Amino acid sequence: MKILLPPSETKHPGGSGAPLDLDALALPALRPEREAVVAALVALAGDAAEAQRVLKLSDRQAGDVEHNRMLRTAQTMPAADRYTGVLFDALDAPSLDRAARRWLGAHVLIHSAPFGPVGALDPIPAYRLAAGTSLPGIRPLRRHWAEPTSAALQGSGFLLDMRSEAYVALGPIPDAVPSAYVRVVTPTGRALNHFNKKAKGELVRMLAEQRPRIGSIGALLRWAARAGVTMRTSEPGVVELVVDD
Repeated sequence: MKILLPPSETKHPGGSGAPLDLDALALPALRPEREAVVAALVALAGDAAEAQRVLKLSDRQAGDVEHNRMLRTAQTMPAADRYTGVLFDALDAPSLDRAARRWLGAHVLIHSAPFGPVGALDPIPAYRLAAGTSLPGIRPLRRHWAEPTSAALQGSGFLLDMRSEAYVALGPIPDAVPSAYVRVVTPTGRALNHFNKKAKGELVRMLAEQRPRIGSIGALLRWAARAGVTMRTSEPGVVELVVDD
């Protein structure tokens, strides 16, 4: 099983790892697409005012342009440690033990806008780019990423998709790949927004700690029942994670 997570707009700065190495990231077939986006972001950052406009940054966020200018030379940290926000705070990857972190690295992909899906332990720099941004010099990100990413996901085994709709659009899972999309709901079936990220982060942490073998929706539901997690199918290809609101 592999789990697809969305990224977060907020990130920890700095890092202690070597600069970005596109050849070291998961799904190496995506290297040409990664190189094109990185080159476009670095070029755009050469004009700070234009970068602020394109990236839709407030004056308070204008410093993020510098992150993009330094993409090739800045220090890195594991992707799961780089991102902050509700989902990643609930996952709290830095506090996991060594075995759980190894499991994250082997089973979790975080779908970033500039690099596509990267492994949870892949070293990445801080950056600023949203899924809906139109970068000068390349096609809209949806068109740039969707087909190559879908192709790269072939052969990944069972995929548990926890991404937001914007990132699903950047890499739809091929029909031939066994998968389930996770929707967070209340016991009455009402879909949740604010709590959905927290629930997904907690679920991934539990999976990393327990490290079950899951290769299908049925196996996922059986593990959930044993682990005290309420999950159920609602429609083909969709699993509901039931939490209190």
